[in-house]
Amino acid sequence: MADGTILHYDTLCTGALALVDLPMRDAWVREQLYRAPLPEAARALNQLCQEAEQASPQARVVLMSVIRALLHDGAAELAQRLREEAAAGSLLSLDRFLRWPTYQPHVDDPQARALPQGADRSLSLGERKSLARRPDRRAFDRLLRDPHPDVIRMLLGNPRLTEDDVLRIAARRPNFPDILGEIARNVRWSTRPRVRMALVLNPATPPEVAVPMVLLLVHHELRLVYEITDANAPVRVAAAELLRRRPPQLDDAPPDGDEWVQ
Repeated sequence: MADGTILHYDTLCTGALALVDLPMRDAWVREQLYRAPLPEAARALNQLCQEAEQASPQARVVLMSVIRALLHDGAAELAQRLREEAAAGSLLSLDRFLRWPTYQPHVDDPQARALPQGADRSLSLGERKSLARRPDRRAFDRLLRDPHPDVIRMLLGNPRLTEDDVLRIAARRPNFPDILGEIARNVRWSTRPRVRMALVLNPATPPEVAVPMVLLLVHHELRLVYEITDANAPVRVAAAELLRRRPPQLDDAPPDGDEWVQ
């Protein structure tokens, strides 16, 4: 519920970038979006999207927190109100950013999914979740292929998990949309450029997750997305639009020392 808090693009970026701890940054951004009057929040986000379209590294860093905020449980109403405000106020960059419905995980019943070949079918869901929390890599090969999003969520928080492990999950085809959604919502792994690229390129990633992430890509990544034919059509369209809009001379280099390069 808005309480009249003033929110501008500069205060959004300055406040977010001042927080080095990523969960704290995400929580602060989410709080600002809920507390500010809707028109102000929409205008601030529209400028943020404009700056990201023009390859501002700082804007793209903050935008990742916004994406995770809108993937957060219970954010569907806020996203819809922002979408309506963008349409009514001709906020074109925000409108492009929110062009797809809000992400809704668990479309089917994850417990009804068959375990992959080689998996121990005697293990219950609770036992697999417990294994995913343990600092023991011997079970990782099986857990990385687990079809249940709760197991993957536990595994993504395991300190022994590596970026290459996450890439194996994010790049797997075929895959489940809610598995890929768990990676997109994870503050540790969604900041990694290789992981984000794998999510954008995977045709199983829901467009409402992948299309906003296109704004975070650098020039050569955008061209790759546009040229790869098995990427989702909406994702390729978004990449083509951004390639036309973004100045071609920009190198799109991320800022050193931020989570963008962690």
